Amino acid sequence: MPALLNPVLDLLMLRGTVTAVERFTARMRRLRIESAALAGLNVLPGQQIRVLVGTAVTRRTYSIWRYEPTGALELCVLDHPGDGPGARWGREAAVGDEVRFGKPEGSFTLRPDAAHHVFVGDETASVAFGAMLAALPPGARVSGCVETDTVGDRLPLAHAGRIDWVLRGEIPLPEAVGRLSPAPGGVAYVAGEARTVQAVRHVLRDAGWDRRSVLTKPFWTPGKRGME
Repeated sequence: MPALLNPVLDLLMLRGTVTAVERFTARMRRLRIESAALAGLNVLPGQQIRVLVGTAVTRRTYSIWRYEPTGALELCVLDHPGDGPGARWGREAAVGDEVRFGKPEGSFTLRPDAAHHVFVGDETASVAFGAMLAALPPGARVSGCVETDTVGDRLPLAHAGRIDWVLRGEIPLPEAVGRLSPAPGGVAYVAGEARTVQAVRHVLRDAGWDRRSVLTKPFWTPGKRGME
């Protein structure tokens, strides 16, 4: 990236350094990013950052797995098929790399006062779910369905014993939610592949859920540029 862009990017984005990388699940890498600019931010469980992964206009969105007010955050980046800029960055990021990214943002966040928390999504959604679940007290009412390719793709989530894990191909996620049949009255967090998110929303609507109580976040969709 041309050095002359640095002053402009410094006005628009934060800068940090990758300080740790590890294989976290079968297909996810945990990346730790540290920066003085991250200290003292008001980060809500479920928020994301937009990371510069190529040119000055090529960014990809990643949910925050963990945030430390002293000036660090962690991402869990899924290694998915393809050679897009986000996939390459996720595979190749290494300790010592400089990273540019926007401030934590997004309204797909935990509603801590809800009477019941229902989490529905896939591997990409489970990162945001992890931050939300970690923020809930031990006695919180939790349920949900999370779909993965294999057992090895499951993130270590708080309250995981209350989540139904679904293997992709065994049962469609909307059908799994129908079998779970969560009663209306809480908040549902639905995220992942765009068409699946829409289908799950319809299942909940048919079950009597108010649309305002169903928070959705389509993280990806096949073939769509920027969401591959």
